[in-house]
Amino acid sequence: MELYRLRFLALLLLVLGSGFSPAMASEQVGQGYAWLMGSFVNPDDDRFIDGDIDFAGGQAGVGSAFADNWNVELGYEVLDFDGGNDFDQDIVKLNVLNVYNRAGWFSPFILGGVGYASSDFDMGGSDDNFQAQAGLGFLVDFSERLALRYEVLGRWEDARADDYLDTTINLGVQFAFGGAPAPAAVVPIISADSDGDGVPDSRDSCPGTPAGLAVNTDGCPFDTDKDGVWDVNDKCPGTPIGASVDEQGCELDSDNDGVVDRLDECPNTRPGVAVDIKGCEIKAEIRLPGVNFETNSDQLVAGAQTVLDNAAATLRKNPSLIVEVAGHTDSDGAAEYNLVLSMRRATSVRNYLISRDVSANRLTARGYGEEQPIASGNSAGAKAANRRVVLRVLER
Repeated sequence: MELYRLRFLALLLLVLGSGFSPAMASEQVGQGYAWLMGSFVNPDDDRFIDGDIDFAGGQAGVGSAFADNWNVELGYEVLDFDGGNDFDQDIVKLNVLNVYNRAGWFSPFILGGVGYASSDFDMGGSDDNFQAQAGLGFLVDFSERLALRYEVLGRWEDARADDYLDTTINLGVQFAFGGAPAPAAVVPIISADSDGDGVPDSRDSCPGTPAGLAVNTDGCPFDTDKDGVWDVNDKCPGTPIGASVDEQGCELDSDNDGVVDRLDECPNTRPGVAVDIKGCEIKAEIRLPGVNFETNSDQLVAGAQTVLDNAAATLRKNPSLIVEVAGHTDSDGAAEYNLVLSMRRATSVRNYLISRDVSANRLTARGYGEEQPIASGNSAGAKAANRRVVLRVLER
């Protein structure tokens, strides 16, 4: 028993004598640490030792945090078992720890390892056996360099007489020492910057940038809409991606009708003619396909608004145009009723165009009833064609 106490005292002096500098108690990557713990063991029943879990000795060791979540450590443990088949054990062990929340004040870990145990029996004789252990534990920081360490392990021993599985609770302290290697000093490399834009010539994709222009990381002035024209020279910012532009960053309008090529459905329009928002020439009448109404009503149906919005845009684009909103019906019903209904529908369209910023003095409304059909016959198709509202150009 006295020999056991001397060995445990030697372990304590070994740990307390280790040099360390201030560090997080939960060791950081690149740091080392030392630990000292008391061991409480519940031995396997087959060892024929009386009692449950009890203080049996202590252990100490050193370790290293070699990766983000991994430690490796070497330990030495001395145990004294009393209460029957009394014996002492000296154990050398190698452990690997998987550590979580390393930078926090509470760091749980999973531990696994192997060891070599030398046992001396009070009744005489000795035994040397292989051991393996696995379990869970945690560290709780007391300060920047000191932490409480607690772990619960299952320890298997391959003895000559039998295999034993002991339960061990270890409790003690852990000291962090040393520190992560200091990074090598970085000597700045000064690179030439001929145009003074803050980007060295070695990676400047736009050498010779005019002084004072803001540039991106490649040394080129900003081109926000990616049209190939720098923002400082771009007179049409926000050009859609992929559109063809001129040297000022504006979309091309090859026939100069005010509608860019990307949207122009009638390219090569004759010079000077009025066109709609699709770039097509405005003739004597602007048709409004899709502008329909509820039965026997001047209430527009869904979908008519889109067509009328385009018509309003065309009128705003051509402010000299003066138009008549002409309403027409089919021949169903009394002629007098159809005349009134067509006027109501023409007025409804005129009011909608005014609500879309077309000047009221450019718009008149007139109902023609069933007097001016464009399709003959009484088929459903003919009647649908005759029920219409159009814009007739009165002045250009």
